Amino acid sequence: MTELLVSTKKGLFALSGEPGGDWEIGARAFAGEPVDYAVRDPRTRRVLATMTSPFYGPKVFCTERPASDWGAAKRHEGWEQARGVTLPEGGEQALERIWVIAPGEADGLMYAGGDPGVLFQSADGGSTWEINAGLWEHDTRPKWQPGGGGLCVHSIAPWPGDPDKLSVAISAAGVWHTDDGGRSWRRGNQGLTPRYLPDEVIAELNLPEPPPDADTALCVHHMERAPARPERMFIQFHGGVYRSDDAGSSWSEIGAGLPSDFGFPLAVDPADPDSAYVIPLVADMDRVMPEGRVRVYETRDGGETWAPRGDGLPQQHAYLTVLRQAFQRKGSGPSLEIYFGSTTGEVFGSGDAGATWFEVTARLPPVYAVSAS
Repeated sequence: MTELLVSTKKGLFALSGEPGGDWEIGARAFAGEPVDYAVRDPRTRRVLATMTSPFYGPKVFCTERPASDWGAAKRHEGWEQARGVTLPEGGEQALERIWVIAPGEADGLMYAGGDPGVLFQSADGGSTWEINAGLWEHDTRPKWQPGGGGLCVHSIAPWPGDPDKLSVAISAAGVWHTDDGGRSWRRGNQGLTPRYLPDEVIAELNLPEPPPDADTALCVHHMERAPARPERMFIQFHGGVYRSDDAGSSWSEIGAGLPSDFGFPLAVDPADPDSAYVIPLVADMDRVMPEGRVRVYETRDGGETWAPRGDGLPQQHAYLTVLRQAFQRKGSGPSLEIYFGSTTGEVFGSGDAGATWFEVTARLPPVYAVSAS
């Protein structure tokens, strides 16, 4: 049985079912409230959810209660509000949103990425948090620029088995790596080309030794690490799909076989570092599926070639949009399950690594994020 946590504009939904079979909406939490992201920690089965109140700002909540009990609760009853999800006092910036929550590589270690370019970490499974000072106080921060959705830490990629190694992507401050548990950070942006910037800026980025602040306007949309080969990474950029074979120090463009290289979500098969999936959109000014056909594009050779996978998906007049956190997978190999939700409330899934697709549910509120367990 697979559980999907679907974060929407009007609450968190828990769905359960089998690929290709019947699915049911078993629970809804935080009714009427915008839930930005939710995930079940696979180590403890605890659910962590983040939402942005128009009055109180971003909050993180945790619960050990089964989803079947959520509907009986009043509002936040049964959910523990996490402590420490705040910016340092006395500053001029405000915490705008928590974009993503991800388990780390040590017992109890969790990460949360947010806007403005902030990374939080927890050592107790998400009950209490503290800001990562190394990234928050980096000397290039005054020159970081927000992307269209804000200055957000939206991608968190741990190194399997090593809690000291971590990579994050920030829109629009590029890719950052730490090898010492977050005490110090270094950039990893060589090869990324922001075609939305003036030619003279792009020329500076392509110099053998670019200026130290030349890569602080790099709008990464999503980044994933290949668990089976951790030095292999993929990026969906704001115009471009990239691969790294040196743990994210440098990048090569691999989007030539796609109908468009603009998009947000990206997923990797944990069993195969050559296999990745993207969902292209037409362009930054037309963020819908090309030709009105819902298709996921798959590579089995590290981006040398791409193939459309749309069997079972709407293929006519379907102008859907899928956000960066609304594409998730479970399992690996030939039985890899892949799920995505749209801003028009549909959720689709595949139980055979994208070969065929089925509709999980429709008519939900706009989907912000999907996680599978």
